[in-house]
Amino acid sequence: MSDRAALAHATTQAHSLSLTAEAGAAAEALATVIERLDSADRAATPTVSFLRSWADQAQRGAATGPAWGARSPLDSLSTRLYLTDAERRLVVLAGLAEEHEGLAGTLRSLHPLGEPRPTVGLSALVLAESGVDRAEVRRLLGEGAAVRLGVVRATGPSGLFERSLVLADQLWMVLHGVDAAPPGLARVDLGIAPAGLEAWLDSELARRAVRVVQDGAAATVVCSATEEPIAAGRCAALLAAAGGQGFAVVVGAADDPAEVVRLATVHAAARDAVPVLLHRPGTGDREHESARGNCAGDLPGPLILGVTPGAVRLDGARPVIVLPAGPVPAEQRQLAWRAALPGIDPSTTQALATRLPIDPAWVATVAGDVRLAGQPPSVAAASAALRRRTGLLLPLGAELMTPAVPWDHLVLPEEACLQLRDAVGRLVHQGTVLEDWGMGRTARARRGARVLLTGRPGTGKSLAAEVLATAAQTDLLRVDLSQIVSKWLGETEKNLAGVFDAAERTQAVLVLDEADALFGTRTEISDAHDRYANLETAYLLQRLDSFEGLLVLTTNLRHNIDAAFLRRMDFVVDVPLPDRAACRELWRLHLPPGHLADEVDLDVLARMYPVPGGWIRNAALTAAFAAAGAGDVIRQQHLIAAVRREYRKAALPFPGEPPRRPDER
Repeated sequence: MSDRAALAHATTQAHSLSLTAEAGAAAEALATVIERLDSADRAATPTVSFLRSWADQAQRGAATGPAWGARSPLDSLSTRLYLTDAERRLVVLAGLAEEHEGLAGTLRSLHPLGEPRPTVGLSALVLAESGVDRAEVRRLLGEGAAVRLGVVRATGPSGLFERSLVLADQLWMVLHGVDAAPPGLARVDLGIAPAGLEAWLDSELARRAVRVVQDGAAATVVCSATEEPIAAGRCAALLAAAGGQGFAVVVGAADDPAEVVRLATVHAAARDAVPVLLHRPGTGDREHESARGNCAGDLPGPLILGVTPGAVRLDGARPVIVLPAGPVPAEQRQLAWRAALPGIDPSTTQALATRLPIDPAWVATVAGDVRLAGQPPSVAAASAALRRRTGLLLPLGAELMTPAVPWDHLVLPEEACLQLRDAVGRLVHQGTVLEDWGMGRTARARRGARVLLTGRPGTGKSLAAEVLATAAQTDLLRVDLSQIVSKWLGETEKNLAGVFDAAERTQAVLVLDEADALFGTRTEISDAHDRYANLETAYLLQRLDSFEGLLVLTTNLRHNIDAAFLRRMDFVVDVPLPDRAACRELWRLHLPPGHLADEVDLDVLARMYPVPGGWIRNAALTAAFAAAGAGDVIRQQHLIAAVRREYRKAALPFPGEPPRRPDER
C-alpha cells in the first residue's frame, strides 16, 4: 500500500471511530430515556446496561484513535447542507440500527410496529436530553433542511410522533467512509479531466463557473454539449480547475429528476463533493418531458448539470451559468493527443488533430483504445478505435463500411480526378488554412468538404465515394434514403439529424445517393405538405453549413438539385461516360489477369461497346462465371454475350458482334 493510500485508510478509520462515538453518545442518551420511563420495570435493566456498556466501548474506541485534520463525512454533510446540531443528532439516531445489531434489536422492542428504527416520539425524548423541545423537533421534521433535502424522513401511516425516522439509503455506509451508492442512483465515473480544454476553461463564463464551485455558491452550472461523454468531460474539467471533486449520476427520462437531485446532493455532501447530473433523454416526448423542469429547487451549494442543448428547463430564482461546449481549436486538440499518447511524433499529432477533429473527451477514450490494442499511434488506428466505439450507435438505414479502393481504380477524366484529390486535400490541410492562417474567421470558411457527383447511372459515382474514403483513411457511411424519408411530419429531419451526427461521430465520409430525392428544388406553397417539404429543405441547408466532415452527394439528375444546395457545394464533379481509352482501362481493371484467352481483344470491346463502367463490371463478372462453369478461361465470346445481356437489361439495341479476325473464320 502506498503512503497516500495508507494515509487515506487511516483517516477513514479515524472518521469511522468518530461516528461510532457519536452513535455511542446517542445510545447513552437513549439509555437514560428508557431508564426514566421504565424506572420500575426490571425488564428494562438489561437493555439499559447493554446500551451503556456499548456506548462506553464506542466512546473509548474513538478516544484512543488518532485525530486527523480532514473533515469527516458527517462534518461534511452537516456543513454543506447547513444542518443544525439537532438535525445532526437526528441523523445519528436514524443510523443507530445500522451501527449494531444490538441497537437494532433495542429499537425494535421500543417501536409500536416492531420496526428496527427510532420513532419520532422516541427521538424527541432523546433530543430533550440535550435541551431540544418537541416543538423544535416538529419544526425540523416539517421544514428543516435534513427532511427537505431527504437526509432523514418520517415514514408510516400513524401520527407524526409514532412514525419511523429513516435515514437516506446507504448514507450511514458513506458516513463510515464506505463508497456506497443507493440502487436508485445510476452513478458514473467522470474520470480524469481531459487535456486540451485550457482555452475553454479560460473563457469568462468558465472562470465564473469555477468561482461558483470554489465558493460553494448556491448556483447551477450547465455544461451543454451534443453528446454525453463530451458533457461529462466538461464537468470533469470544471471540477479539476476548481480543485474539487464530484459525485456524478445519470438522470434518465424515466427518473424523477427532483428526487435524483436530492439524493445525489445528500451523497455528494457526505463525500465533500459537488453533485453532478448527466442528463440522458429518452425516445418518447412524454419521457423527455418528464426530465424537464426545475430539478434544482432550493438546494444549498453548487450543482453541475451535463446536458444536451434544450434537454432541461431551469426555472425559479436560482442563478444559472450555461457553458456551451463549443469547438476546440486545433492547437488544443494537439495538446489533447499529446497528453493522451505521450511520446507521439509531432507530425502524427498534427495529422490526428486535423483529420480527427473530435472533442478532447473522445481523444482520451480513443487513445486508450489505441494503447490497449498495442498499435502505433496513427490516423488509421485512431479511426478504427473510434469506429469500434461508435459504430453500434448508427441510425436505421445507415451502413458503415471500410473501403479499400486506391486511386488507380478510378477511371475518370483528369479534371474530375483533380477535384476529388482537392476534396481530400481540404481535410488534410483544413487545420492549417482555417485555424493557423485564420481563414475560418476572416473568410467565414467551413470545415470539411461537400462534393456533388453527377452523371448517368453506372459511371462510377459510388466508386468515387469509396476512393475518397480510402484516400482520407476513414470509413464510409452510406445511407438508404428509403428508410430515412418519412411520410410523418418532422420524422425525416429527425432521421437526417441522426445520420449527420453519426457521420461526425465516426468521422466517416457521408454518402447520400440519389440526392435529388432530398435536395430537390423548392416548390411554391400550395398546401401544408409543400410547407413542410420546404422546411425539410431549410433544415438540410442549415445542416450542410454546420457539417464538419466529407459529404458526398450523388445524383443522375443535376438539374433537379436546388440552386441553394449547389451554391453550398465545394466541388461539383461531372462523371461522364468513359471514352474509348477509359473503356479499355476499365476492362483491364475488371478482368483477372492469367485467366484470359489470347483471343480477348480489349481494344475491340472498347470500340464496339461505349458503355458505363458499371456495365463493364457486371459483364466481366458474368463472363468470368460462365467461363468457370465451362471449365475454361474467359474468351471473347463470353464477354460479348455478357455485354449483350447488359444491353438487354437496359432495353437498348445491341450494336452487334465485332467482325471475326481471318484466323477465326
